[in-house]
Amino acid sequence: AIGEEFGATWQLWPQGEKRRVLIMVSKFEHCLNDLLFRARVGELPIEIAAVVSNHPDHRELVEWHGIPFFRVPVTKETKPEAEAKLLELVDRFEVDLVVLARYMQILSDDLARELTGRAINIHHSFLPSFKGAKPYHQAWERGVKTVGATAHFVNSELDEGPIIAQQLVEVDHAFTPEDLVAAGRDAECKALSNAVKWHCDGRVFLSGKRTVVLR
Repeated sequence: AIGEEFGATWQLWPQGEKRRVLIMVSKFEHCLNDLLFRARVGELPIEIAAVVSNHPDHRELVEWHGIPFFRVPVTKETKPEAEAKLLELVDRFEVDLVVLARYMQILSDDLARELTGRAINIHHSFLPSFKGAKPYHQAWERGVKTVGATAHFVNSELDEGPIIAQQLVEVDHAFTPEDLVAAGRDAECKALSNAVKWHCDGRVFLSGKRTVVLR
């Protein structure tokens, strides 16, 4: 009744119950590695149910952790079938949250809508600055003095979803684009792990284009 009065939806999760997570990744493995480690040592309240990639590179790493790995190649022609396979895996593994850990494919509007409120992406810039491809190179061209990373909910607009967590790193004129990429990796890992933890702790609330994160 209270939810109806305020136009809100809500869920109750048992305290201490781990959320089932499916990770999506492409070639860059630093965020994947970080999530695998934090889950393994108990820093995150999650159980990684499966990992999906459009490349075969991380199979050995993932399976060493005892986690199922699925390669789902994506081309323009096969994208509908690939996304149908993803949703089948989400259902099969009873996934609570999908995490795009540097997954470098743009989700279709239909898939983004299907995963509303239960998919988190990491973008390697301090949004709303430097959206799209190669944000560190964009940042270098503008001579920025900080670079950062943004973890946000996925929606149908590229890099426009409600922001959950952000991290910044100070840089200077001596940094090359490659230096900025290296400096940003830690920020990406920290922003993403914070967002996953806060969401799985039940502390993140969607409010239009914004989030409210209870501390």
